Amino acid sequence: MSFHAFFSDRLKSFLLAIALLTVCVMFIPGKSLYAITPPEIRNKSDLKISQDMHGMDLKGREFVKVDLRGVDLSSADLRGAVFNNSQLQGADLQGADLEDVVAFASIFDDADLRETNFVNSLLMESTFSNSIIDGADFSNAVLNKAEQKRLCAGAKGTNTLTQVNTSESLGC
Repeated sequence: MSFHAFFSDRLKSFLLAIALLTVCVMFIPGKSLYAITPPEIRNKSDLKISQDMHGMDLKGREFVKVDLRGVDLSSADLRGAVFNNSQLQGADLQGADLEDVVAFASIFDDADLRETNFVNSLLMESTFSNSIIDGADFSNAVLNKAEQKRLCAGAKGTNTLTQVNTSESLGC
């Protein structure tokens, strides 16, 4: 038997086994199958983005590839929200609660982050150039080392709610 014939027979057997397994799973009583909604369209139908979102309850919302430049999110409750590849340049997040947020590759450049709570947030690949971080709390937040050093250069103040010094929360 040639290598090609052997491999072809093995591939056919494997594909047949997968097809049979799929059919068996589909017809198991009591089991439901669900389609997964892509993150780009989750939560968008019931949330209207406006320039004034001050103080809104946005816990657990997903902002994936969303343009939030210049949006007022001050004092908003954003605990557990997701900001992946979102643009927040010049956004006002003063006093917002972003505890446990995931913000991968999001842009917070020129944002007002005074008194913002970033405790336990994952902020990998996100940038904060020229952001105002006076009194922000980054305790246990995960940042790129280079971004952490840049933030340390402008870190000052103490968060009035958590009583944590911004420099200390960044590990400066």
